[in-house]
Amino acid sequence: MIHHGGAGTTAAGLRAGIPNIVVPFMADQPFWGRRVRAIGAGPKPLRVKSLSVKELVRAMTEAADDSVRTRAQAIGHRTRNEDGVGAAVKLIEACSDNFHGKY
Repeated sequence: MIHHGGAGTTAAGLRAGIPNIVVPFMADQPFWGRRVRAIGAGPKPLRVKSLSVKELVRAMTEAADDSVRTRAQAIGHRTRNEDGVGAAVKLIEACSDNFHGKY
């Protein structure tokens, strides 16, 4: 998947379990591109200002590597099976318990 690296798009790509190639151009997109690389689900983010066919082909070749594909699939499996809402509720409840009665 080749995309700009927005949080929602990155989440969708990771959840799908496919390698992500991020071409960030603003805001938090460079961060998400670096995170994709750090977790092994895609190559180093590509700079939009210097994007070339050669760089895109290199990134696509790296993304197609078995190790990257396997890692992306594992991340997809894990995120599809997590209860993100439940975890968020538990965290909020834990925080509110810590502040209860202090204000």
